[in-house]
Amino acid sequence: MYWFVLVLAGLFEIAWAVGLKYTEGFTKLIPSVLTGTAMVISIVLLAYATKKLPLGTAYAVWTGIGAVGAVTLGIILFGESAQPLRLLCVGLIVVGILGLKLTA
Repeated sequence: MYWFVLVLAGLFEIAWAVGLKYTEGFTKLIPSVLTGTAMVISIVLLAYATKKLPLGTAYAVWTGIGAVGAVTLGIILFGESAQPLRLLCVGLIVVGILGLKLTA
């Protein structure tokens, strides 16, 4: 249950990270409200997950999910670089997330 909540928190982190691009520096109302809402939900879910999961593990997994998702959506939505070395580094983050899950 707590791992599921943590993954959900990570998905909301992706949402707010990508949402930042659409706020245009928080000058657009609707994207700004949605991004702020996703931020709050993400933090609340992370806080809940840390009730039973180790803080360091939960935080690292949360930021890792957010980083991988933001890079992936940056490539898909914004045409950001998909160079092999960049993708390898993202893969290393995924390996780290899985390693933390397996050792928690």
